[in-house]
Amino acid sequence: MSDFKYKEQHAVIIKVDSEKEQKELFDKLKKMGFKNLKVVSV
Repeated sequence: MSDFKYKEQHAVIIKVDSEKEQKELFDKLKKMGFKNLKVVSV
């Protein structure tokens, strides 16, 4: 068996309408001081 260790995490997902809006929101959140940001595209 693997030694996978579960680590609880919490997140907020914000859906946007375009890649442009995604970048703008990412930059805005970064300027607000958020440091652990992830970009997801599906």
